[in-house]
Formats: sequence, structure tokens, C-alpha cells
Amino acid sequence: MKRRGLIAYLTAEVISTTGTRMSMIAVPWFVLITTGSAALTGLVAFAEMLPYVLVQAFGGPLVDRVGVRTMAIVTDFVAAALVGLVPVLYFLDHLPFWALAVVVAVVGAVRGAGSTTYVLLPSVAGDAGTPIERATGLHDGMNRVATMVGVPLAGVLMAIWSAPTVLLLDAASFLIAGALLLLVPRSAQPEPTTRPDGTTSAARHYAEELRVGFSFLFRQPLLVAIALMVFVTNLLDQAYFAVLAPVWVRDELGSPLGLGLIGGVFGVGAVAGSALFAWAGPRLPRRPPFAWGFLVAGAPRFAVLALAVTLPPVLAVSLIAGLGVGAINPALSSTEYELVPRELQARVMGAENAIAWAGIPIGGLVGGFLVEGIGLTPTLLVCGGLYLLATLTPFVLPVWKQMDELAERGRAREAGGLAVSVDAPGAT
Repeated sequence: MKRRGLIAYLTAEVISTTGTRMSMIAVPWFVLITTGSAALTGLVAFAEMLPYVLVQAFGGPLVDRVGVRTMAIVTDFVAAALVGLVPVLYFLDHLPFWALAVVVAVVGAVRGAGSTTYVLLPSVAGDAGTPIERATGLHDGMNRVATMVGVPLAGVLMAIWSAPTVLLLDAASFLIAGALLLLVPRSAQPEPTTRPDGTTSAARHYAEELRVGFSFLFRQPLLVAIALMVFVTNLLDQAYFAVLAPVWVRDELGSPLGLGLIGGVFGVGAVAGSALFAWAGPRLPRRPPFAWGFLVAGAPRFAVLALAVTLPPVLAVSLIAGLGVGAINPALSSTEYELVPRELQARVMGAENAIAWAGIPIGGLVGGFLVEGIGLTPTLLVCGGLYLLATLTPFVLPVWKQMDELAERGRAREAGGLAVSVDAPGAT
């Protein structure tokens, strides 16, 4: 079956992401309720995401050597054991705050090593005869389904049982995802890079591979623009999800069900937006849906929390924001796959992600300390204003026009069946 690899890949992604989305709200809520501190909640988020970013930044050559598929399978199984350790220690009454921080830090590092599975998507999509824009739209849409299902389910389960119980389900999701990835053919991953010869030390060769990835990235103005913009939005999104939304729900609603509903409604909108883009994306210019989607999906979420004291307006804005976000990741992924040679994707896209994701650990800390320093409402207004400024850049900076140019070339190549290469300064 030519589609077996694509189906297995997408199913593994949606199951793993469902579990991750559940823990995404379970861990902050657990820390916030047990400690009462927004700053400690942000600190745990920092502890998980800093190792994730560091591995993203410096692990690309290692992933290349081991193989993306192999690394993803191994890290899924290891992550299952580590995530499962948290509820076990809690139920045994052996989970002090420092132990929780250490475990989530190791989980972050493991997840960072296994997060390059996106490199498999072009190959499994090609084998299935699926256009890359449709494949990235499906991939993003299924991840949005995971959010739609995982976040409200976590809210319900935390209200009925506890946050550690939710983490047991996250551990199970990693096990299932790892097993499914065994069905993805080995040919879907790029060939592992060669090891150094006898005249070059392993460390020097590794450093050279890192240099190639970052060097290619910095020669691509569009990739740099994407990385910097997403750095800012990721920082603010992490503050929102890890600290600001949980604090608002605790103060105004007093139940994790509210947190689950906000995330679930956002997920419903995101699924609808992703489905729409997966259907219409191959026929649309790429930049306008991306720019407008980001504008709608960002600042309004912060503004409504600053102004609202009841749940309905927050849910309404979350639904609209979800619709907007559906066009973001497919547009970005399609652009990156077309701009970066396949043999460099793990290193280059890993380096780009490292910059973009570097804002995430900072976001948890900034959100937590700002809430304790100036209060929740001023923090929401400051973060919303910064988000608005960041999402205006695709409308005004000329470099973003390259998104449409790449889309047009890719479609011309598919229509003509020609092996036309996309201009990529510095490509080797």
C-alpha cells in the first residue's frame, strides 16, 4: 500500500500530539494548584522547554547520523517511560518540586531529539501521490484535531480525577506513536550522513555539520524572518498557555474544565481552518492567508482575557482565533520544504526551530514573573500589544513576498512535471 506510510505517520503524530496537548495543560494546572505560584508554574515550563530548544539547536547532525525515523521511535519509547514516572512518583508521595522539574527537563530533551519527524512527511506524501501543500494541511489539521480532543479531555479528566492521571495517558500515547512509526518505511528518511574520516575528529565533524545548517539558514532572508517572528509569537503563546490562561481560569472560574473548554474550542476552530486550507491551499497565494490568519489568531486572545470576567466571550474569540491559525503551519511548512534541500532539512529546519522555539522557555518565565509583579490584566495587555506588532510584519516587509513566489514555482513544477529547482542561495 503506497499510502500506508503516510497513514501510519499521520496517525502516530495525532496520537502523540493528543497526549502532549493533554499534558500541556495538566502540568501547569498541577503546579499552579499545588504551589499557588505563577512564577513556579512558569519555571516548570522553562525547565521543560529549555532542553527541548537546546537539543533542537545542536542535535541536527546526530539525528542525521542515527536517522529521523529511528530517532523518533526510540525517543517515543523513552518519553513514555519518563512521563509515566511523574504520576508514579506522585502517587508514591515522592514528587518534590525539584524532582518534577528534573523529570520534565529530561522529557523536554528527549522530545527535542524526536521532534524532527516532519522530515519524513515529504517522502511519505510523495509515495502516496499527495501534493505537499495538501499533506502539510492534513498534518496540521490532524494536529489541530489532537488539540480539539486532547485539551478538553484533559480538563474533564482533571476535574474527575487528577492531573497526574492525565500524564499516564500521555505516556501511553508515546508508546502507541512509537509502535505506529515502525510501519513507516525506512526509505522515507534521508540517508544518514557520513561519519568523519580518519583525519577529522568526530567533534570537529559534528561542529562542521552544525555550521552548514546554520550557515544555510542565515543565507535565507525568508527563513530568518520566519524564525524571528515565530520566536516572538512562541514566547507570547507559551506565556498564554502555560501561565496566563491557567491563572485567569483559576481566578475567574475555579475549575480546570474552563481551561479545557478554551483549548477545545480553539481546537475546533483550528481543525476547521486547517481543513479549509488543505482543500483550498494549493489554489491560493500563500502569504495573505498566512498573514491574516496570524493576525486573527494572536492578539485578540490576550485582549479578551484582559477584558472578560465570564467564559462565553473568551470561547467566541478562541473559536475565531482557531480558524485563523489553521492557515499558519501549512503555509510555513510548505515554504520550508521547498526552500531547503532534503538532505539538509534536519539540520537547517532544526536550526530554524531552535531560534523560533527559543522564545518558549522564556515565555513561561516572563509570564509567571510579570503576573506576580504587575498583575494579570496588565500582563495580558502588554503581551497582546507585542503579539500585534509581530503579526503585522508579513504585511509590511518585502521579504515575505517570497512565500508566494515559492508557491508559484512549486505549482508550475507539479503542473509541468519538470525537475525545476527552486533558487536557494547557498544551497549545496
